[in-house]
This record gives sequence, C-alpha cells and structure tokens, in this order.
Amino acid sequence: MFDEIMQKFEGSPGQQAVIRLLLERGFSVNDGGRVVSGGIEIPYTQVAQEAGVDRRVVDSTTEAILDDGELTRIFQSISQIPSLMDLAPVLDLHVVTVAVQDADEPGIVAAVTGLLADHGIPIRQTISEDPEFTDEPRLYVVTDEELPGAVFTALAEMSAVRSVELS
Repeated sequence: MFDEIMQKFEGSPGQQAVIRLLLERGFSVNDGGRVVSGGIEIPYTQVAQEAGVDRRVVDSTTEAILDDGELTRIFQSISQIPSLMDLAPVLDLHVVTVAVQDADEPGIVAAVTGLLADHGIPIRQTISEDPEFTDEPRLYVVTDEELPGAVFTALAEMSAVRSVELS
C-alpha cells in the first residue's frame, strides 16, 4: 500500500517527503486540509521544516490528499500511538530490539512474545515497524524486567531473527 501511495506523488519528491512524514508520525489531514495529531493542528511551516520542503508543498500535498477519495480515507483514519521506548530509561523499563531475516514471515511477533511469556517476562508494549515503510523493519518489545542471558540467547538463535539488541 505504501508504494501505491508514493506512486500517486511520483512526480514530486517534496510531496513524497511530506507523505512519508505524515505516515511515519501518524499525522492526519482533516476536512479543512490541515495536518493534525488528534485535535491539535500542526502548522504547515513546522511540517515543511521537518520534511525539508517549502510550506506550499505541504499545502499542495494536503489538497491532493483531499482530492483523492482513497487517500482521504487513509489520511483521515491514521492515528498516532504513544511509544514507551523513549521513556524506558526514565520509567526503569527495558527495550528489546529485534531485527528479522524476513519481515513477511508469519508468526515472528508471536514467537518473540511467546518466548518472553514462557520465561515470565511481563511485556508492556510491542511495536513492529511496517516493512513497507522501512527497509529494515524491527520489532521493539518494552519489558518490565531485564532479559536474562538465556532468554537473550534463545531470541538471538531464532531462525527468523537476524540480531537482538538490549537497551
């Protein structure tokens, strides 16, 4: 789906940068064509600065979104999910980052979380990156407890896992 969205803006790298930013951040476009996060409006100048484009590119991108029924449905339905990853050190939580061999392989999240559950490690949050949005998607698991060495080793030895990092 990501490729299909980006193809609609293939003639404009600037608009593609805006689309990528909206999707990565979970920003919506409201009926008035404004970029929003929930009910909070984000000024075009700030979106433009972050995307590395002129604010008029943001304006033309939101207009194009509202002119396309499929894009309107997507960008009016997208939402942001708060992440505990950056808060982990402050809240005394731990983040396990799992890079996988093939993100399209079914059951990776179940295998990783199942292994942690089998060892009695409480999971606070899981976040998996969409393989359509990133070249090297990762699975992030936020836990209450530090992983014992044996669990780390078992994760690293899973056939679907390329690498495991702890933070």
